[in-house]
Amino acid sequence: MLDTVREVHTPEGVALRLPAAGPVPRAAAWLIDLAIRGAALMAISIVLGLLGRFGSGLYMIVLFVVFWGYPVVCEALYDGQTPGKRALSLRVVSADGAPIGWMASFVRNLMRTVDMLPFGYGAGLVASLADPWSRRLGDMVAGTLVIHAPRDRSRAQALEIAPHAPVAPLQAHEQLAVIAFAERAHALTPERQRELADIAAPVTGVRGEPGVLRLLGIANWLLGRRT
Repeated sequence: MLDTVREVHTPEGVALRLPAAGPVPRAAAWLIDLAIRGAALMAISIVLGLLGRFGSGLYMIVLFVVFWGYPVVCEALYDGQTPGKRALSLRVVSADGAPIGWMASFVRNLMRTVDMLPFGYGAGLVASLADPWSRRLGDMVAGTLVIHAPRDRSRAQALEIAPHAPVAPLQAHEQLAVIAFAERAHALTPERQRELADIAAPVTGVRGEPGVLRLLGIANWLLGRRT
């Protein structure tokens, strides 16, 4: 079985496991986005068609903006997800697991002109099959990765945990490490969560699953969620 999980380590020592998405779910997400863009352009063309030649010229501008702007705006503003990717539980992130920015999204989507060659995304398909993490050429150039991001409620559950003051004052770097753990806990396996919580046992006073919950509570306390 091919291992398509990319593991990166944050400066805080937290290991992130990024399950790379293969060409099949990515193609399905692209088709969904294509259908959305096609429906939007059809509706716009009907309206602009009433304006005659001026409407035809304006439609060409709208066509360009929708085709190129749609993925960039969605990825940059909506946590690396277009509607198609959201439907397939996919997300675009930076190679280190950080959220994707405007420039990276622009570069990876501009590179589609190369990935589409010679036809039918041939170059992109070959690149994704050859790459260990199924990246097309645009992802390689932009330093991005498309991952599986299954819907879970771990982030929401973290917010629901009652804040808990640390048993001893924490230094600045320790506070950052606790907050980083809470922010990235959803990307860690339960075993890895407990392993990190055991390392922080001197701070929490408990180990195992109670230690994980205590760390999340301390993170909420440090972030001022004291209600």
